[in-house]
Amino acid sequence: MPHHPFAEREEPPPPPLRVLVADDNPVIRAGLTAVLGAQDDLTVVAEAEDGRAAWEAALRVRPDVVLLDVRMPGVDGMSALPHLVRLAPVMMLTYSDETEIVQEAVRLGAGGYLVHGEFTTAQLAQAVRDVGGGRPHFTPTATNALLAHIRGPATAHAKSELPALPTHFLPKGLSRLQSPVGQSSKSRFQLSSREAEIMDLIASGMTNQQIAAVCFISEKTVKNHINRIFAKLHTTTRARAAAKWLGVAGE
Repeated sequence: MPHHPFAEREEPPPPPLRVLVADDNPVIRAGLTAVLGAQDDLTVVAEAEDGRAAWEAALRVRPDVVLLDVRMPGVDGMSALPHLVRLAPVMMLTYSDETEIVQEAVRLGAGGYLVHGEFTTAQLAQAVRDVGGGRPHFTPTATNALLAHIRGPATAHAKSELPALPTHFLPKGLSRLQSPVGQSSKSRFQLSSREAEIMDLIASGMTNQQIAAVCFISEKTVKNHINRIFAKLHTTTRARAAAKWLGVAGE
């Protein structure tokens, strides 16, 4: 059949967003690289252990987004930030939740600010997409810090009375790590959202240490979750649990 000259052509998907991860903790870097690399539309093109290495890597690979820790030995994230924002959108990804640091990061050009422990892996991936697309993204503590700055000193006395923004205000979306099989398994085995997320990471072959780094929880907490998961799946091994979760194990 001859091709019609005016027939609609299927547009190829856009290339993945190219991400640079800067954190002095190699386990966190590896965990972030694994999680983001599992997304079809994201890819980690470089890692850096401090601000200077991040700037040199950004000059070399020209990423679409930089994930930047605040506190690192040598050149820290705040010192590197104003140089990095000239090269790519920057999202702070850190344990530092002090109001002054959040406000200074935004003043210096950060397009987003995520505090560890306030987001899931799915929300992390969405935050990278947002910042890469020019949309700001902040977790609740960072949002409250910006609101405090906007409200100014007139409402500073009431700051302690303001409740933290609940996490349901954060954008939600199903992680691409979770397959349709995993979604049905979540319901079938009655796993919580966090347990399902951890089971996905187990099935992908991650160790407890890597899961702890990716989910920003302690290894002890990971073990507690795994114990509950094993009980619900009626198994005692990771391999058997993964097989049941993916639906490839016989009953």
